[in-house]
Amino acid sequence: MKKLSMALTLFAVATLAGCGATNDYTPPADASGERIFSTACTECHKPLKGDVAMILSEKSANKEALKNKFQNGSMRMPAFPNIKGEAADRLADYLLANSEIQ
Repeated sequence: MKKLSMALTLFAVATLAGCGATNDYTPPADASGERIFSTACTECHKPLKGDVAMILSEKSANKEALKNKFQNGSMRMPAFPNIKGEAADRLADYLLANSEIQ
């Protein structure tokens, strides 16, 4: 029982390691949404098939939800607070134009 408890604790710690993490990536002023995605996001989010960048839920398939997600992060995703302003708009527009919605 102790081994199971220890294993579950280690799993929880590993899972939550991204929580509160911040990535200091700052996109160049003229970077396209595609360039920002390929530089900042593809370490974890591999493009799926052809030109599909991601699969988005209906809840997250809007510009404000996407910007909130990448600027503030989540339990498993680091925050990218330096992707802001026009760069944030370009990234969100790219994701909306190049993702599937479920």
